[in-house]
Amino acid sequence: MNSTLRIGPHAVQPPVVLAPMAGITNAPFRTLCREFSGGKGLFVSEMITTRALVERNDKTMQLITFDASEKPRSIQLYGVDPATVGKAVRMIVEEDLADHIDLNFGCPVPKVTRKGGGSALPYKRNLLRAILREAVSGAGDLPVTMKMRKGIDDDHLTFLDAGRIAVEEGVTAIALHGRTTAQHYGGTADWEAIARLKEHVPEIAVLGNGDIWSAEDALRMVRETGCDGVVVGRGCLGRPWLFGDLVAAFEGRDDFARPALREVADVMVRHATLLGEWIGDEARGVIDFRKHVAWYLKGFAVGSEMRKRLAITSSLAELRAGLDELDLDQPWPAGADGPRGRTSGNNRVVLPDGWLKDPYDCAGVGEDAELDTSGG
Repeated sequence: MNSTLRIGPHAVQPPVVLAPMAGITNAPFRTLCREFSGGKGLFVSEMITTRALVERNDKTMQLITFDASEKPRSIQLYGVDPATVGKAVRMIVEEDLADHIDLNFGCPVPKVTRKGGGSALPYKRNLLRAILREAVSGAGDLPVTMKMRKGIDDDHLTFLDAGRIAVEEGVTAIALHGRTTAQHYGGTADWEAIARLKEHVPEIAVLGNGDIWSAEDALRMVRETGCDGVVVGRGCLGRPWLFGDLVAAFEGRDDFARPALREVADVMVRHATLLGEWIGDEARGVIDFRKHVAWYLKGFAVGSEMRKRLAITSSLAELRAGLDELDLDQPWPAGADGPRGRTSGNNRVVLPDGWLKDPYDCAGVGEDAELDTSGG
């Protein structure tokens, strides 16, 4: 299944994209994933808030710093106000900050949806159209893509309407997470919705997202839905080598990584080291790495006390010393693939007052609905 995905002038082969994840897909993690893939695939930044970008917020400017080896450079933008989105996109073009712009209409977290952003926004068809029009017109030669969910809940599905609007406004590709906002990350992703969207918008590339925990899952999604590529999020948490597996699978090989704990420990130390170098402070890098510990160790026989100890380390030496106390000869555990990260579902969706009254009227949504910090 050796297919190429085209995102504007960029050929993405295999057709595999790293999903933007707040606090996760920073430059160090993208570097790790890219190393395992041999540089193949597309790796997108954390979510960047358009208002924070336009205002040149310090944290945001660090988040959009790409390693020299990152080609193409992909930025994901979050915005609610068309004018602010347009300003952010023009800034990216004028200052040569990226080669590809992705727009976030998939984030389900309350602090985003309560302002009408993320996965709440496509319900307002005219607002979605206005944002896409501003982004595409401001982007010039840069391709613009978007990521979205099925809708707010099963009674307010928007993905087919949003897909048609995207085609009409010149979006290059759409990624669909087969869940609603209400589902968050719970239950099972609806791959049938991905197939329906592909049938509905045959003119552009459709990428499938949701429940890809292994390379075999990715191939199965493409077979079952006809999608043009896959977006991998939680499946690569603590598993950056999954991108090497994905390359192998799409190239018809089955030499998948099954690292023993010793190899996993080495990757953990490298990840923490890269974070420290990126932040400019070893201790802060190791502290930022703590959230990854449980994901890397999933399935291995590591006692709860040692897991806790490793999750409170604050130096590379302390992290390495703790890992060296483990039985590093443990082989890759059976059943170690599978759900990681957030799995909560059936959450009450927090929306602006009266949001669902009219799917077209978008009065009252403006600059004050923009988040002022990036990264989720």
